Amino acid sequence: MPDGEEMKRVLRELFAAQKLAVLATCDEHGHPYTSLMAFAATDNLDRLLLATERSSRKFANLSAEPRVALLIDSRSNQDSDLQEATAVTVMGRAEEVEPAEKGGLLRLYVAKHPQLEAFVTSPSCALIHVQVEVYYVASQFQRVTELRPVD
Repeated sequence: MPDGEEMKRVLRELFAAQKLAVLATCDEHGHPYTSLMAFAATDNLDRLLLATERSSRKFANLSAEPRVALLIDSRSNQDSDLQEATAVTVMGRAEEVEPAEKGGLLRLYVAKHPQLEAFVTSPSCALIHVQVEVYYVASQFQRVTELRPVD
C-alpha cells in the first residue's frame, strides 16, 4: 500500500492532468444532484476550488447542506480503464471563499482555467472552496487507498 507522500504525488499528478470534476450535492429533499465543474487544488491538497453562479441550483444546495463529494478520474473511455484508470472520491465541506482569502485562491483557480477569468471574477459568481476531509483513491480496479490531507 502506498504511503501518504506517494498518494499525494498521485493526486497532484491527476489533478494537474484533469480540468473537470463531478460535484455531488443534495437538494432540499435529500436527493443527490451532480454537476460537471472546473476545479483547482491547493498545493497542500487540503482544499479544492470551484466556481458557480450564486443563482445556480448547486450553490443553493451547498449553501443549505455543505457536505459534498467530488469525483475526479483519469478515464479515457477505453476498455483498459477498468484496470488502469484512477478515480478519486473527495469528501468534504463546501463554502464560499471569504473576501480576505479570495485573492490568492482566485489566482490559483485562474492559473488553471484562464478561459474562466471573466466568469469567476464577475459579481454574480461565487468562488467555492471544499475543505477536504478525506480522499478515497481507487486504482487497478479494486485497490482503494484512503488519504486525509492532514496525514
